[in-house]
Amino acid sequence: MTTRIDLRGLLPEELAQLATGLGEAPYRGRQLFHWLHRRRATSLDEMTNLPGAFRARLAGRALLPPVEIKNRRVAADGLTRKLLLRLADGELIECVLMTYADGRRRQTACLSSQVGCAMGCSFCATGQGGFRRNLTPGEIVLQALALVGEGQQRDPEGRLSNIVFMGMGEPLLNYQAVLKAVRIFEHPAGWGISHRRITISTCGLVPQIRQLAGEEPPLELAVSLHAATNELRERLMPINRRYPLEELIPACRHYSQVTGRRVTFEYALIAGVNDRREDARRLIELLQGTLAFVNLIPLNPVPGNPFQGVSGEKARLFATWLQQAGLAAAVRESRGQDIAAACGQLRYNASREVL
Repeated sequence: MTTRIDLRGLLPEELAQLATGLGEAPYRGRQLFHWLHRRRATSLDEMTNLPGAFRARLAGRALLPPVEIKNRRVAADGLTRKLLLRLADGELIECVLMTYADGRRRQTACLSSQVGCAMGCSFCATGQGGFRRNLTPGEIVLQALALVGEGQQRDPEGRLSNIVFMGMGEPLLNYQAVLKAVRIFEHPAGWGISHRRITISTCGLVPQIRQLAGEEPPLELAVSLHAATNELRERLMPINRRYPLEELIPACRHYSQVTGRRVTFEYALIAGVNDRREDARRLIELLQGTLAFVNLIPLNPVPGNPFQGVSGEKARLFATWLQQAGLAAAVRESRGQDIAAACGQLRYNASREVL
């Protein structure tokens, strides 16, 4: 039995090959890509400039999974939305749309790369449900399609200005699928999102960071750091036992040297754990000589988690300590905390109940 292909996960050249295999000219593949990613068609019937016979043959070989939203939550600010999506096999994932009311109609999609997560970071809700499977490129694109539908309420053209892979899962453990989805988002015949506006986040997988440095065009890299010593980072992030700071920081420097891009280091401020002036001093020493930007995030609350975030005043003070030493740093605004859509709050729901 022939496996049916998810059309949304194919690049233009792959769609051209599919078209020729079904007896059509290669340009039909380009038309397909345009319908899927510029017009964001949800069914083959919408593709009215494709011959009916071709669409019928295509339906026997390909899939176009529907967008199935199980639940949506809107933050009190009205600018942040979280969707719970049901995939074709019944698995559930969450993704988030953040709109910025600054006059430029910016909309950022925060996408998941896996169902659940295997990294087990102690302060993150996603890992509490364990790991189920990787997402396909088509399932990654499906999230953006769902979020565009939400965003059309503010931008009728349904544009996404930025994409961040900071949702559920470790993107670099699903390397090929994530990179393929990125190339689909970048393509000028489709979504047309600049590579400078696509960020890959990782908890610190050293070999994959070095591999990502060789990709063209280069992407923005964010590394979840959260501690400046191996002892503390191992408590917070088990991955540090495999890739300690002595390996992680040189890999990040390598990334900057090859790509010319500074690396963003995510640092969740946890009260009484990593928020002291001594912690700031160690962080400054650790990142000395690195093309770096430190994104400070007061830890967002997670049920059952003993850690607590710091106050906004303490976060700003910590940023000042770093800035006074010449390290670029800022406190990131927390978005969607009231709907569990902020960093570290997305959860894999093992019971498959609506969250």
